[in-house]
Amino acid sequence: MPPSSDLVTMRATDLARAIRDRAVSAREVMQAHLDQIARHNPAVNAVVSLRDPDALLAEAEAADRDLAANGPRGPLHGLPHAVKDLSATAGIRSTQGSPLFRDTVPATDALHVARLRAAGAILIGKTNVPEFGLGSHSYNPVFGTTRNAYDPAKAGGGSSGGAAVALAMRMVPLADGSDHGGSLRNPAAWNNVLGLRPAAGRVPGHTDEVFLPQLGVNGPMARCTADLGLLLSVQAGYDPRTPNAIRQDPAMFASVLPRELKGLRIGWIGDFGGHLPFEPGVLDLCEAGLSVFSAQGAAVEPVLPAFDPEAIWRAWRVMRQWTTGATLAAHWRDPEKRALMKPEAVWEVEQGQTLSAFDVHAASVTRTAWYHCVRGLFERFDVLALPTAQVFPFDAGETWPRSIDGRPMDTYHRWMEVVVPGTLSGCPVISLPVGFNPAGLPMGIQLIAPNHAEAELLAIAAAYEAVTGFDRVVPPALRG
Repeated sequence: MPPSSDLVTMRATDLARAIRDRAVSAREVMQAHLDQIARHNPAVNAVVSLRDPDALLAEAEAADRDLAANGPRGPLHGLPHAVKDLSATAGIRSTQGSPLFRDTVPATDALHVARLRAAGAILIGKTNVPEFGLGSHSYNPVFGTTRNAYDPAKAGGGSSGGAAVALAMRMVPLADGSDHGGSLRNPAAWNNVLGLRPAAGRVPGHTDEVFLPQLGVNGPMARCTADLGLLLSVQAGYDPRTPNAIRQDPAMFASVLPRELKGLRIGWIGDFGGHLPFEPGVLDLCEAGLSVFSAQGAAVEPVLPAFDPEAIWRAWRVMRQWTTGATLAAHWRDPEKRALMKPEAVWEVEQGQTLSAFDVHAASVTRTAWYHCVRGLFERFDVLALPTAQVFPFDAGETWPRSIDGRPMDTYHRWMEVVVPGTLSGCPVISLPVGFNPAGLPMGIQLIAPNHAEAELLAIAAAYEAVTGFDRVVPPALRG
């Protein structure tokens, strides 16, 4: 059996194979990850609602017996997994980071969580989020603040902040996330891991309303591209409860092969013609990442889309207030519950109440026009590139940056505007690590691909990974 330290650093694909081949037991894998959580989670607060270790070890032993008797249940057989705390998990507390749901224990799983269980994963608990997933800094009054894997004094990102930090700290082999305004991408960039926002419908999300256009999607996070594809192959696939679900066989993502980078055409949007402010050093790191592609024969060309970026922002903000405000309105209407909601949640509801149906339609028309603009750019480019974040991880005691490079931010999420073009396009987007600033804080770059081209993004990421070796970098707390 490999040492327990090796078990937590192994790729999820290799770890799952080792369990299937009975080279290592699910119990040993579970114990190794529980030890890693006990050792490192107190400093970063990424894993929450952790289940009783004895119960988890018993489930792992049952998985070993089941494997011996019946073979693997699925591709994740015996792997420990912590689910993002915005998703319902049967029998496990699901709080959304809100005191309104502090003691909520759902009776059923969210659709994508059910797929994790069916694939053989053992659910050990949850990963921390901002309250209701609002904002890209994972702090809440239920569990407190999640801290960055590379500097615990800094923010871990959000809303999939707990997921990204738990991955980076080797406390889980894989992590699920979700993304509306960069919630998969920002924390991935800030913790030197991968986050893939799939196209709408790739990972079905069963909700109370399934016909209106959705901006939020579920997706995979991982430390390497092969693991990212493995988890996407489990999460993706058609489900009749979600009529826009994509029918392609998700097995296509399970085996990721790098593509030839020579001839790849990358359109570098950068700061969108000066519209987006950046903390010094962000653009430099992203351009250094692009030079990796250039050195492999890719063609990198600056491009300024013929579209008003402020119109993109306004349309997204209207649609976000419409969807988020409507979701939270029932709580807001109760004064006692409203008093327990974070100011940003109250703001979303109250802003949403000012909108008319005509406002929402106009925003959707703008979104459609932006999609067609992006579609036109894909006649010239294979992927479009933007930084993943506009700032490096900031002090964990702050709520959100009030300014960037001297430019004031007018909302709690304006500082993450760089992710909005990808969200509003509806196209798949991946965040790739591009290195660290002099303070040792990570950054990432977004690659946007044509609609339904997740496999192409995985192939590009695999080639980039092979050249850079970003997957072999570990946080300072794990070195030595």
